[in-house]
Amino acid sequence: MEPKHDIEEQGRAPDVSDPAADPAVDPAGADSAVAELEDRLLRMAADFDNYKKRAARDREEYVTLANERLVKELLPILDDLERALTAAAEHEEAALEEGVALVHRSLASLLERQGLKQIETAGKFDPHVHEALLSQPSEAEEGSVIDVVQKGYTLGDRVVRPARVVIAAASQESDG
Repeated sequence: MEPKHDIEEQGRAPDVSDPAADPAVDPAGADSAVAELEDRLLRMAADFDNYKKRAARDREEYVTLANERLVKELLPILDDLERALTAAAEHEEAALEEGVALVHRSLASLLERQGLKQIETAGKFDPHVHEALLSQPSEAEEGSVIDVVQKGYTLGDRVVRPARVVIAAASQESDG
């Protein structure tokens, strides 16, 4: 079965009797089309530039609001710390210890509400969340965490600070 259109017709030139079909016949029409396209392009570029500026302003505003909320939640902790310092100046050791413990609990609670989680250190060393400071011979299984030098934390899925740990090395009893 032959195709419905003739191969010779596909390659024929546009009808020159129609000036819109050939821009070379009507240069004024081509110039106005180019000018219109340039105008549209300039408008789109300006719109995009305005969008970028608006998005940057919105980002700055979101950061400012987030910081403001965090600072408002930190202010009571600052007040507790000031009370603890006042107790220390008056040599009230029991009140000082209680005040510092209160500040620690308040700050830990606030950070937990913000999504901060302590990194688990029991078990095997994980280079994604642990930083090995040194390894020591131990009775524990080789490669397991035996001591925590500094706690590590995650915020959501991101490691804010890796846990700094000491890991177990192979026991040296086999050398003897």
